[in-house]
Amino acid sequence: MSEQPPRDRYPDALRAGALLVVVFGHWIATLPRLEGGRLVGTEHMLQVWAPAGLLTWMVQVVPLFVFVSAAVSAEGVDRRLRQGADQLHWWAGRALGLARPTVTYLAALTAFALIAQFTGGRLLGPFNHSLTVHLWFLIMLLTVQALLPLSVCADRRFGLGAVFGLIALAALIDLTRAGPRSLTDLLKLGELVTSAGGGIGWLNALVVWLVPQQLGIAWKQGRFSGAWVGLGLVMVGLTWLAATTSSGYPLAMVGADLEGNSNLLPPTLALIGVMWIQVGAVLLCERPARAVLRLRHAAGTVVFLGALGMPLYLWHKLAELPAAWVGERIGAPIDAGLPGEPGFWTGRLWWLGLCSLMVAPVLAVVVWFEMRRRREVAQAQNPIPIVAGGLALLSGLVVSLALGTVPGALVGLIGVAAASWLLRLHPQTR
Repeated sequence: MSEQPPRDRYPDALRAGALLVVVFGHWIATLPRLEGGRLVGTEHMLQVWAPAGLLTWMVQVVPLFVFVSAAVSAEGVDRRLRQGADQLHWWAGRALGLARPTVTYLAALTAFALIAQFTGGRLLGPFNHSLTVHLWFLIMLLTVQALLPLSVCADRRFGLGAVFGLIALAALIDLTRAGPRSLTDLLKLGELVTSAGGGIGWLNALVVWLVPQQLGIAWKQGRFSGAWVGLGLVMVGLTWLAATTSSGYPLAMVGADLEGNSNLLPPTLALIGVMWIQVGAVLLCERPARAVLRLRHAAGTVVFLGALGMPLYLWHKLAELPAAWVGERIGAPIDAGLPGEPGFWTGRLWWLGLCSLMVAPVLAVVVWFEMRRRREVAQAQNPIPIVAGGLALLSGLVVSLALGTVPGALVGLIGVAAASWLLRLHPQTR
């Protein structure tokens, strides 16, 4: 019996690093507002400080997560394709892995909402939509991973041509959305795109996010590598971002800017510039990072962060509620005004510290609970429960995202709980 090769920890380290950037980025972007020492609301940094858009070029790491996830899964998907194995049950396992902890999270949000309703709690209101907005990532990830077998087939047939084909399609969608009538209009393409509303642009909610997935598969297949290629991709990304933002695309790569324009709702061509930079950084850092990961403590840290991944992503926003409560009680300067005013960044450090402190015991309980849940294995081959479970999961997540904690958590919980039950009948065998 051949010995299994050791697990490649570099992709795990990339995912762990991306997760930490997302968590701390969300906390930094949340600006609590106090009056008389009591929380009265929250603001997003992008809504009060335009230069924060530049920071999003570094903290919009969702493309990196999709890229690495595809690279890690590509070999197994390709092997199952060659063996003629059922890919639907593989996706069911992924979906179940997201559904079960999400049930716990939405159940907790529902309980908080009910307690607040009967006790007159005031802290939930300012964070109502903030507590479910991050669920969009799960919707996107489930959707693109459902298409991973097609992406693997596209890489096998077209190589990097599949990547460029997706980019060309994304460009065509943006052009159609903008409707330029002259060459001069192309110079202000971004302005025309963002002023035209979503419309056909929502097709890019799939096409744009398939680009990092296709790149991740190509990287795993060795179609590009090396620090010099990485440096070139970083330069391409910076040039791409400079050109797109100069044409009127928003500076920010998350949320909406001061004028309400967004590169994310729906995704635009500008977002692809961030992908180039991140993939280039992966290649630039690969050799030194692998050397560090050969150290036992570094590898152990990556394993630890990987185990916390899903719980930390789901629960980190909820930590803002007790952080705000504690900040009120101890008089911490969590409302530090606006960027540029004295004490703003000190206030941000206070807020980060309180959120980190509050999330730790929550994670301990959640991980303890999730580790004790039974993991069934597949028995039947009927695809109907899997399809129904997937639709229920996506519906529950969409409702929670759209309606916020009240009433979204309760309504979404019904769909996600149904998905967990349906998918548990047919999860992927581990």
